[in-house]
Amino acid sequence: MADGNGDGESAHVGDREPTSPEVPSAASRAQSAALWGLVGGFAFLVVAQGYRLVEGSLPVGYGGLFALAGTIAVASGGITYATEHRLHAKRRT
Repeated sequence: MADGNGDGESAHVGDREPTSPEVPSAASRAQSAALWGLVGGFAFLVVAQGYRLVEGSLPVGYGGLFALAGTIAVASGGITYATEHRLHAKRRT
């Protein structure tokens, strides 16, 4: 069965043309951003703990490390929330 464009290829009933990607909902983006924020904060704490094990000390105490980890978590979550929909629209996720 010809598909009507004259090139002689057959059309399949189950074939679909590529569609544009669905934009994730705000709740989905917020959840993803929160999880990436946690990953960023915990990754910082892991690196800081490894440095403490190898080198011995840091110029800040544990309270300062947790404050920095919280700042990094908020920043990475915010950056993720702001850019995820753009990457998804370009099909890079």
